[in-house]
Amino acid sequence: MELIVLAVVIIILFFIGKNYKTEDFVNINLKTKDRYDGDLLHHEAGLLVALMAKVSKADGQVCELEAEVLKHTFFDISSHFQNAEEIRAKLKILYENEKNSFDNLIDICDKLYNLTKNDYSKRVKIMEYLLNLAFIDKDFSNAERMITEDISNALKIKIEDFNNLINTFETFYAQQASNKAITLEKAYEILESKSSDDMATLKKNYRTLVKKHHPDIISGQGAAQNIIDEATKKLQEINEAYEIIKKAKGEN
Repeated sequence: MELIVLAVVIIILFFIGKNYKTEDFVNINLKTKDRYDGDLLHHEAGLLVALMAKVSKADGQVCELEAEVLKHTFFDISSHFQNAEEIRAKLKILYENEKNSFDNLIDICDKLYNLTKNDYSKRVKIMEYLLNLAFIDKDFSNAERMITEDISNALKIKIEDFNNLINTFETFYAQQASNKAITLEKAYEILESKSSDDMATLKKNYRTLVKKHHPDIISGQGAAQNIIDEATKKLQEINEAYEIIKKAKGEN
């Protein structure tokens, strides 16, 4: 039976991964990994990555944390296949192709809806992950709102559920913005780094910490929690610290 993989993520996609329990996916067999040689645009994994590509590029740029989320998502998805390296390579190519066009957005959503039409909660969690990706740079642009709205409508997400997700993210980031900014000294502490470290070392530490605090978005380790949980807070803290240090060192 085809392995149904849902990468929700990572933040994300990532931030909401703990809402996913392995037992929710009856077709996942973690002991006997399946092999998939077909077109990934006929598989949940490929369709999700295609939507991630559209959302991440909606505002015209992919920030560093988005790139880290995407990298770990590719790895997490592919690790559940026998032909993991091949799947990971295909997902990367698929992402690069899909981020350059929005013409097939509704077609991709229709395919994903057909695969998940009997599981509304799964589609809502997909929406949570995509919104997390859109919000991750702390700027939910008009373009990101429009594309996520289109996706939500195509996946037949109730408008009240979509709006509740938006409100949850907006409330969280508004609270983040109102908090006192961390000091440069604290930023180095959060990044487990020293002020004498060069940017190569700082970037390595940053990526290590992002990976460390990236929930397993496939297996959903840990108890189910709201998207705004401790993992979210920690990852945003890491991201903020990294940005403060980069600015202090005159890096873009």
